[in-house]
Amino acid sequence: MASVRQAGLDDADVIGQLLDAFNREYDDQTRGPSWLAGRLAGLLRQDTVVLLVGPEPDGLAVLRFRPGLWSAGLECYLAELYVKPERRGHGMGRALMEAAISAARERGADRIELGTSETDAAARSLYESLGFVNREGGPDGPVMYFYEREL
Repeated sequence: MASVRQAGLDDADVIGQLLDAFNREYDDQTRGPSWLAGRLAGLLRQDTVVLLVGPEPDGLAVLRFRPGLWSAGLECYLAELYVKPERRGHGMGRALMEAAISAARERGADRIELGTSETDAAARSLYESLGFVNREGGPDGPVMYFYEREL
């Protein structure tokens, strides 16, 4: 099983590098590793937990927390899950997700939400194998959608 640890402020640079690589891999915009490192350093002091996997590290999970609206617990949002392409298929994504679920419970969250694309079959398979659903009210309910908009 891959070793997962919680990132500290001294990990901001490697977090920035991993997030930059993630966005570049999927042709998404990025402000570069230095900007991302600075941003994550600030967020780590607030409502964000980053989990790192592997010795280099080789991947990360970024969790954001906020007070729940419909319960007294926190809501946890999995903002990013990334494993370097050359390290995929070795259980690192699963290890990150299992650690994310544990970290969310430990912080008092009673739910985790996430979004992924329809075309990312590997991620969807991983999430579904861990009990995540995209149907409201259960397996026969209507499909749930995640929307976003630039402001």
